[in-house]
Amino acid sequence: MSSLSSTLRPAAVLFAGLTLLVGVVYPYAMTGIGKVAFADQAEGSIVMRDGKPVGSSLIGQAFSSPRYFWGRPSATGPMPNNGTSSSGSNLGPTNPAQTDAVKGRIDALKAADPANTAKIPVDLVTASGSGLDPEISLAAAYYQAPRIARERKMTEEDVRAMIDQLGEHPALGFFGEPRVNVLALNLALDKKH
Repeated sequence: MSSLSSTLRPAAVLFAGLTLLVGVVYPYAMTGIGKVAFADQAEGSIVMRDGKPVGSSLIGQAFSSPRYFWGRPSATGPMPNNGTSSSGSNLGPTNPAQTDAVKGRIDALKAADPANTAKIPVDLVTASGSGLDPEISLAAAYYQAPRIARERKMTEEDVRAMIDQLGEHPALGFFGEPRVNVLALNLALDKKH
C-alpha cells in the first residue's frame, strides 16, 4: 500500500502543478503579453465609427452595393465572412462547382460595370484559403474605381488617389503583395461623400 501511495502522490502533485501552470498561468501570461505588445490585434482589431463598432480590420465583410468596393469572395459557411468558420471551399481549379462559381462572379462584376473592359483580377472571383480576407490587391481596387466613381459622382482620379493613399506595400519591399483594406476604403468613401 505504501508503494502505491508513494507513486500516486508525486503523480497527483505533478498533474495538479502542470494543470495550474499550463491551464491557468500560461494562458493568462500570454493574454497579458498580447494585450501589451499587440493591443489592437488582441482586442479583435475592431474598427469604430462614431463610437460604434463597424467591423474588424482583420476580417472581411460582404459589401454588395455598387457604391462600395467589393472584397474577395468568401467560402465560409453558413454565411460569407463568418469569423467562427474560417475555411476555404477546397474546390480545385477543374472542379465544375468552382468553375461555375467563378463564372457567376465574373458575370456579376460585368453586370455591375458593363463599360469596364479591363481584365478582372483573380482575387475578385476566387476565395482565399481562410475565406476571411479583409484586403484586395491594388489591381482589384483599381478595377472597381470606375464603378465607384460613377456611383458616387466622383472623378476616377479621386477614387484612385484614395486607393493609393490607403494602399499598403509589401513588408520590407518584398514580403506580400501590394494591397488595400476594403473596410478602410469604404469608410473613407463614406467620410468623403
